[in-house]
Amino acid sequence: MSPLSGVVEKSLPVLEFNIRFGRKYLPLFFFALSLGGSLLKELAVVPSSSFSSSGNVLNVYFVKFSWGWNLVLLLPFIFLSNSYGRDFILVSKRLTSLVVATAVWYSCTEIFFYVEDVTGVCYKSDRVAEILEGFDTKAECRNAGHYWECFDISGHSFILSYSTLIIVEEMVPMLYLVQHYQNRTIVLDALYLALNAIAVLWVWMFACTSVYFHDTLQKFLGTLLGVSGWYMTYKVWYLNPFSPGLPPHQTDRKHN
Repeated sequence: MSPLSGVVEKSLPVLEFNIRFGRKYLPLFFFALSLGGSLLKELAVVPSSSFSSSGNVLNVYFVKFSWGWNLVLLLPFIFLSNSYGRDFILVSKRLTSLVVATAVWYSCTEIFFYVEDVTGVCYKSDRVAEILEGFDTKAECRNAGHYWECFDISGHSFILSYSTLIIVEEMVPMLYLVQHYQNRTIVLDALYLALNAIAVLWVWMFACTSVYFHDTLQKFLGTLLGVSGWYMTYKVWYLNPFSPGLPPHQTDRKHN
């Protein structure tokens, strides 16, 4: 057994807790964190830090490419963790969950851009309240060197909550694999640990967004869309035959 496998097996109680309780209460946790962080922001009790700047390292290199990070880690993890005791057709079916998730992410992102354009006004600058005519979109205004003020639904609140919920769902098979398969590949264990790490990072950056950026309603709507995207797929659609299906649980396995 590799040292990495030992670390994974020691994390079994945490994994079991996440599966039994985390998946149930995590959506409520995100709403509470969003509203609680918004209250702290309004009261101005949280001191400024490197995380109050959108230029912090974690935001620039991780959050801005968050969907790419999700795909890089989840694609091989879903393939490997769903392969034990299952045929290739079922594994391929499960992989389409990433296609669905990407479609949800892309659609919501386009909605955010549309809302920004239809609710926005172009000002000469953020310090000069002079409305400029002839600019119909955020891109046109900013490309001309001006300031666009609009209703900005929090894309960070959406993608960080949505990503975390998906990761937690997809890690479910590991509980069975850790208990019954000592010959797991080191790649699977490494991916599992990386997904745990990035899920913690997404929650932390969600908290930073809650206390430092956006208005309460903007963050609430972003969180609502993230939770709704997860709920409508994993809690509604994936329960039906014509869907990617849920990640396999212990009862779905053919243990040899």
